[in-house]
Amino acid sequence: MDYLIRELEEKDNKKIEHIIRTCLIEYGADHEGTAWADPMLGEFSSVYNTEGRKYWVVETADGRIVGGTGIGEVEGSPGVCELQKMYCLQEVRGTGVAHELMETALSYAEEYYDKCYLETFSNMVPALKFYKKHGFELTDQRLGATGHFACDVLFIKDLTNDIKG
Repeated sequence: MDYLIRELEEKDNKKIEHIIRTCLIEYGADHEGTAWADPMLGEFSSVYNTEGRKYWVVETADGRIVGGTGIGEVEGSPGVCELQKMYCLQEVRGTGVAHELMETALSYAEEYYDKCYLETFSNMVPALKFYKKHGFELTDQRLGATGHFACDVLFIKDLTNDIKG
């Protein structure tokens, strides 16, 4: 199946909220301390509309939204962004579309930031492997005031192009 990765539009707000809530229910994360309780969850077009903040959706050939992710700054951590709300429906997992979505987000992030942070859950085992595959490393340093205190796994990725010895 063909997919299009494009910037979020206002018409996508409720669709991506539904996808995020569906995935959170799937992993038992439908409670306080997670994205479930984010007050702006259904209003991403008003959140991701400034330089250094962007959200992308995955759209199928027949116009259905099946996933998405965003990049936004981490308050109080200059030069650090957060990979935000990366969720895909089961039907597209394993198709490579999440890889394309991640590459799109990281390419954008590299224009504005030196590091990329993310918070997730230890029971999201496939996601943990996915993040590690994309160069994210575990950290014990919680950044920003995300409100996601229930997230028990933290990652950071260096976005600089320096050659590491």
